[in-house]
Amino acid sequence: MSRTIVDVHLLQTVPPSNLNRDDNGSPKTATYGGVRRARVSSQAWKRATREAFKDHLDSSELGVRTKRVVELIAERILTQGADLTREEALAAAETVLKEAGIAVKEPRGNKGAPAESGYLLFLSAQQRDALAELAAEAAASGEKPDKKAAQALIKGKNSIDLALFGRMVADVTDLNVDASCQVAHALSTHVVETEYDYFTAVDDHKADDAEEDAGAGMIGTVEFNSATLYRYATIDVDLLAKNLGDVEAAERAVRAFLQAFVRSMPTGKQNTFANRTLPDAVVVSVREDQPVSYVGAFEEAVTETLDGGRVRRSAQKLAEHARSVTEAYGGEPVKTWVVGVGAAGEPLEALGERTSFDDAVASVASLVAERLAAGAATSA
Repeated sequence: MSRTIVDVHLLQTVPPSNLNRDDNGSPKTATYGGVRRARVSSQAWKRATREAFKDHLDSSELGVRTKRVVELIAERILTQGADLTREEALAAAETVLKEAGIAVKEPRGNKGAPAESGYLLFLSAQQRDALAELAAEAAASGEKPDKKAAQALIKGKNSIDLALFGRMVADVTDLNVDASCQVAHALSTHVVETEYDYFTAVDDHKADDAEEDAGAGMIGTVEFNSATLYRYATIDVDLLAKNLGDVEAAERAVRAFLQAFVRSMPTGKQNTFANRTLPDAVVVSVREDQPVSYVGAFEEAVTETLDGGRVRRSAQKLAEHARSVTEAYGGEPVKTWVVGVGAAGEPLEALGERTSFDDAVASVASLVAERLAAGAATSA
């Protein structure tokens, strides 16, 4: 049986910025092809994507990742109209989580605060509400919630973001959800050097006082770089549909992910640099063999900046590498769509149909739905 995989390749130029900082406040970097590249971690862009989901999906289709899960469920118990005090609701929420196998304890350094899980727990809105209902029923009856019932509620009714990005529960591996989406660390297609912005801040009130010195109220430095990034993500659509248990929900998930991943931007130092850009080029392929990243196109760093600039040369290298991979290994994509800003998209037209981004998203979602429906009919 053939698979359905969606690969997303992007070239995106960002001006001076610090999208994703390390522990010293420096822009993250990585060595690739023997030279230093700008890097934005997959975690940073997944977080930005999850935040952007709010613009494309109803809140009922999304989840919450938090350690304050006892408080979260207790709030839902009270919202659902249970005849319990807040303290009783917190106790009921703690009990239902413990019965499900989730370890909770009093938060360190905050005595008297509601108990927390020892790790971030990802729950869908439906899982949260179902646990709250079970907890309230158990509290009303004076009995403990059934362990199997509690675990079943956590295992079912996954949200779209949970189905895409997965969940790991070390205490109870049965509650794990395999991620159907993988996101690569974004890398610059060329060598980068970190630069430093020396800044001063003026004390407005002091500056109005003629008797005060003219010195700055604050001085400092901010590190930054600028880069043309190669970004890549892939969705195992079959696993996504399995995680959601719904073909139509899987189609919505693919549609929302494409919109959110392509248009989102990590928020690091955004107020300082106003670095919001959209990708220069987007290539989306539906495959049926395996995911294929084209990062190898940039193992030899781009150096040419003439004849259209670094973006155009990066697009040329991406197109050349994609064709070379197909020639060497076969596995031609089922369908490919190309989105490009001006001349940046021209070298990529050999890979597939050039179109607008919204039309590409609609076409990908339609093909995904068609293939999922065909697969469901075959297995029925």
